[in-house]
Amino acid sequence: MTGTVEAKLATLGITLPAASAPAANYVPFVISGNLLWISGQIAMADGKLMTGKLAGEADIEAGRAAARQCGINLIAQIKAALGDLDRVQRVVKLVGFVNSAPDFTDQPKVINGASDLFVEVFGDAGRHARSAVGAAALPFDVRVEVEAVIAFA
Repeated sequence: MTGTVEAKLATLGITLPAASAPAANYVPFVISGNLLWISGQIAMADGKLMTGKLAGEADIEAGRAAARQCGINLIAQIKAALGDLDRVQRVVKLVGFVNSAPDFTDQPKVINGASDLFVEVFGDAGRHARSAVGAAALPFDVRVEVEAVIAFA
């Protein structure tokens, strides 16, 4: 039977990808008590990296789309870790990194792509604390990377 969160994903037209394997010497997630710590998920959809440095107003939407995809990839990791997305009690925190040119200052607008997704999918439980940080470079030249802390039952 499909749970409430999975039904919401279907309503939004979102199909979760398989949770990605680590690209280096780390694990995709750690469970400690009732907290799930998810390693940074990069902007990748259908096996293709969403790459490039963000600079100027024209890139904000491309960045938001990349952040949203990171959010989808995070949800795939939540499902892999917990088995049932309805176990999520609260999205505690997101930390987003934006591959930014030195004069780019709209990192919060970019990371809204992930934040908005979590509220769409989890409702009030998706509202979270957050950091949005500019980075000189990200792995594989991706536009965005986002990590998360999730409270679960």
